[in-house]
Amino acid sequence: MSLIVEPFEGTATAWDDELHRLGGGSFCHRYGWRPVMEDALGLESHWLVARGEGGEVQGLLPLVRVRSRIFGDYLVSMPFLNYGGPVGSLDARRALAGRARDLAGAAGVDLLELRDRDGLSGTDLVVNARKLTVVKDLPDSTEELWEKGIKAKVRSQIRRPMKEGMELRFGPDQLDAFYEVFSRTMRDLGTPVLPKRFFESIRANLADSVFATVYLGPDPVAAGCGLAWGGEFEVTWAGASREHARLAPNMLLYWGLMEESVRSGMTRFNFGRCSPDSGTHRFKRQWGSEDEPLPWLQWSPSGVPSTPNPESAKFRLATSVWSRLPVGITNVIGPRLARVIP
Repeated sequence: MSLIVEPFEGTATAWDDELHRLGGGSFCHRYGWRPVMEDALGLESHWLVARGEGGEVQGLLPLVRVRSRIFGDYLVSMPFLNYGGPVGSLDARRALAGRARDLAGAAGVDLLELRDRDGLSGTDLVVNARKLTVVKDLPDSTEELWEKGIKAKVRSQIRRPMKEGMELRFGPDQLDAFYEVFSRTMRDLGTPVLPKRFFESIRANLADSVFATVYLGPDPVAAGCGLAWGGEFEVTWAGASREHARLAPNMLLYWGLMEESVRSGMTRFNFGRCSPDSGTHRFKRQWGSEDEPLPWLQWSPSGVPSTPNPESAKFRLATSVWSRLPVGITNVIGPRLARVIP
């Protein structure tokens, strides 16, 4: 089949309609990310479409360039997210991957990374499986989820914050509280936090995004942000107060998000990506979930192995120092750094 890959010049509605029709996509592919990446973060993006001889859409691929003198130059689909590789027919996906490779070469980037979820053969890109995601099938009712979907030990941990009188709230008005908790958690982990305007743009341009916060009295102590697509809800960003860790507010957060997912008709709950055998990985596995490898596709002219990883030995000293800085300082400096660490 003869295919033409070209810039997409239609509307957001047209893109999302084709994304639904093609199947195999995710919320990371939605056109609403374009203003988030371009306007909120000031990044260059390319939205590509593969068309057949008659002009019919056969595939889609969003690409974003993230570059800095400190961390490097990357072309990623999609940065700061877990998925975003080419969707559509096999031929279209290969053609889009090839065009991405050509764009990366012409731009002289250090690394092209297509965060594919299904894998793609027949290209000159290589697979880097350094990350995985953790997913759980959801039953039809919250009662079945509580009684059969999680173990007794986990139910006991969920009851702990309940007994302390903690309350979970949902809504777009929870963004400020979410960011208060999330930015402090990122500081504690020694990692720069994404700008608040990034999440404000998500709220404005991806209307079904979910913000949730656990409160102990008036104080937010755990919070998360996630999105849904095709019957699956993913918690993409989350954090919890280190000072209240013994009360397990994060357990109430994830339980409440799972409950809400069941009520909303979701059939799968995605805990988001993590590194294998990490503490985060073990936390996500305790819910009776399963690992799902992420076969991200890469090409690098100079052998760059991955985008910057704050968990690596290279950044260990910087991470240690960062975690000791006041939140007021990290919330000023961090967003400038995080926007160029995809």
